[in-house]
Amino acid sequence: MSGLQLENLSKRYGAKTALNEVSLRVGEGEVLALIGPSGAGKSTLIRCINRLVEPSSGRISLGGSELSALKSAGLRRARRHIGMIFQEFALVERLTVMENVLSGRLGYVGFWRSWFRRFPQRDVDLAFSLLERVGLGEFVDQRADQLSGGQRQRVGIARALMQEPDLLLVDEPTASLDPKTARQIMRLILDLCTERNLTAVINIHDVPLAKLFVPRIVGLKDGVIVFDGAPDQLTPDVLTRIYGEEDWEATSDARPAPSAKGNSSVLDQDRIAGER
Repeated sequence: MSGLQLENLSKRYGAKTALNEVSLRVGEGEVLALIGPSGAGKSTLIRCINRLVEPSSGRISLGGSELSALKSAGLRRARRHIGMIFQEFALVERLTVMENVLSGRLGYVGFWRSWFRRFPQRDVDLAFSLLERVGLGEFVDQRADQLSGGQRQRVGIARALMQEPDLLLVDEPTASLDPKTARQIMRLILDLCTERNLTAVINIHDVPLAKLFVPRIVGLKDGVIVFDGAPDQLTPDVLTRIYGEEDWEATSDARPAPSAKGNSSVLDQDRIAGER
């Protein structure tokens, strides 16, 4: 695949314009963070990409396929290749960790096989492998409502990767987490994207966290892109342009985003113990 491309993407709700002719290219394997004030259009942009929200106009292309032109069955097939990680986890609380992760294969498995939990052995093996990778191998049979916030987000990550996606859409993955767990989750997401050469768009409110982990940052304001660059270019003047007047010096010393490679050993050191 050749990445994600948005051309003049707009979304209007009556007289309100949530997105105003946004054009953006995200290369294959590239990870991008969306920042901006509440109401800037970040969540709308993410949901327009997989058409949970229907754009008013414009084009969305993924790997040469124009998502904005697809109907019913074609859109369902395309969504198999787009993983989504949600702020509020979106797990089925009464189901086990394994059952929640296997639900990521529902786009590939027929209704009755999924109803009776009869997934192919390859899918079961993949689910076990992903749960080990996100640090939850010992929680396979635990119900989702018995997990901490960080553990639930790890289940959500594994479920999204069960789709074996080309594109990962991440909506506020750390908003409900404490600072230590938030770093662990961001590190995990970046590591997994590097390992799988995944294209990803991450909607995130935490600017220092975005600067620390994500190599490209796009700032939205009033549905328009007002910044697109590297973390070290996100100066106080730029933050003022995005968010308005404030003392931004407190965030200006955040370290540039590191390479996602080589972080897994750190993740192993601080994985589950710090989440409860």
